[in-house]
Amino acid sequence: MELLSENIEEYLETLYKLSQEKELVSTSSISSELRIAPASVTQMLQRLAKMGLVDYSPYRGVKLTMKGYKRAEKIIRKHRLLERFLYDILNLKEDKIHQQACEMEHALSDDAERALCQLLKQPSYCPDKNLIPPCDFKFKTCNECLKRKDEDLKEIGSRDENLLSLPQLEEMEEGRVSFIRGDYKFMEKIMNMGITIGSIIRVLRKSHPTESIEIEVKGSKILLRKDIANNIFIINPALGSS
Repeated sequence: MELLSENIEEYLETLYKLSQEKELVSTSSISSELRIAPASVTQMLQRLAKMGLVDYSPYRGVKLTMKGYKRAEKIIRKHRLLERFLYDILNLKEDKIHQQACEMEHALSDDAERALCQLLKQPSYCPDKNLIPPCDFKFKTCNECLKRKDEDLKEIGSRDENLLSLPQLEEMEEGRVSFIRGDYKFMEKIMNMGITIGSIIRVLRKSHPTESIEIEVKGSKILLRKDIANNIFIINPALGSS
């Protein structure tokens, strides 16, 4: 994986966050978020397009490519893991952890990311309650990661697919389960519901007030709490494989 400058990573991170609200992100939105002149933003977007990280159409907007999404999500993951570490382990005040994580995320290696995740026991959310994206290593479960802890990440390789958590699907969309995050007890609970790696899940209804999601799997309808569903990841139907 090619090394990217901190400046480029900041742009990808910003695009990832803004794209959660709308598919095409405007130059003015990026300019406002980063406090950078629109002309400078345009130059950077043109550069990112040449690198294959974004699809950019002047006057229409920009969106991350499959390659760009994967790189952006990895940065976000490292940032939110670091926030969890700074808050839970080092007991830093919540108003200080974001900037500290920003300074550390670019230097965090993949090996350190993996060790940090294991130390924190595979957290789902950062202190701000934002979802921590899944790792991009070729594991199907966290248990598999733990069992292969002495194996080099270069031998394990990176996941080909881009993933979404189950609640990120729209109603009546479906996807194949590719990764489940959690300890052995969580895995056992999920499997007792009939959800396994490779299962096809259709989202039937998302109920925001009760923070629940109704799904269909193997012909059965199940009502899941959102905090459980957020740890079940399916192949992103829009981005697919990188």
